[in-house]
Amino acid sequence: MRKESFWDRLPAPFFVMAPMADVTDAAFRALVAARGAPDVFWTEFVSADGLYHTRELGKLPDADNPLMRDLARSAGERPIVAQLFSSDPAMIAYATKLVAELGFDGVDLNMGCPDKSVERQGCGAAMIRTPEAARAVIRAAREASDLPVSVKTRVGYNKESLDEWLSVLLEEAPAAITLHLRTRKEMSLVPANWELMKKAVAIRNRANPDVLLIGNGDVTSTEEGKHLAAETGCDGIMIGRGMFGNPWVFAGKRNEDVPLSEKLAALVELSYAFEKLSPPKSFSILKKHIKAFVTGFDDAAELRARLMEAETSSELARILEAGKR
Repeated sequence: MRKESFWDRLPAPFFVMAPMADVTDAAFRALVAARGAPDVFWTEFVSADGLYHTRELGKLPDADNPLMRDLARSAGERPIVAQLFSSDPAMIAYATKLVAELGFDGVDLNMGCPDKSVERQGCGAAMIRTPEAARAVIRAAREASDLPVSVKTRVGYNKESLDEWLSVLLEEAPAAITLHLRTRKEMSLVPANWELMKKAVAIRNRANPDVLLIGNGDVTSTEEGKHLAAETGCDGIMIGRGMFGNPWVFAGKRNEDVPLSEKLAALVELSYAFEKLSPPKSFSILKKHIKAFVTGFDDAAELRARLMEAETSSELARILEAGKR
């Protein structure tokens, strides 16, 4: 039986933040936390191998280590889960011990990323094809610390394989499993198949009812999430792209509920926080946020084009201020 943790004290259903590369960094998480926090925060995914080679081997001090900056967090982000990836149990054990020492509340293992560079390392979605390697990584994380271990994955690789793949994960008894309701082959090119969550819940109920199941895919509001949880029987809902341009989503607000002035103010706040918390990441990373916040109103395209030229937060703020006149 697994130890009790924050996972056992969440509401039903609960809502969690998706781990998204170059999105759910410390700056964006702080923006969301100030406007209505999710029940669980997630970091961007971090390479366990990279942490070992840049930190343990002394190649970079923490202050200069981009992977350590990806593990930065503010006091308002609790509970928060650090997401790691590796196919090497020793590397996962090292990184799990590290995030436990850093004060994280849990560790999540990425077994769903379709990025080719990640898969070439035997990580991410590639682990769906190597279930024994997945087992070894989960066990290594569980044995490395007292932190609860969870897994984020997909419903299959080239085709849906929940009977085989989900059963393997359930046998390892993680605290929670997040299912992105698409296969690796489907990427995000087709709608998420929420009917498959019903099948996943039935498998879970038979195999290991203590494991929480979180559904992920195309959810844009807590209202929609509550409906899907009631319909499918999953325990929680993960929101990813629904956060774009709407850091109020976990407070129950839809994008159209928020005045434009508040959206633009949030964009400026994010840009200043990004410069403070995420150096020396390229300011161009904020372009995806500019696209999300600056849309759906007259002259939005023109304003977006000007903002895309900004190279600093001060410049971005000046462009917006000038646009008011």
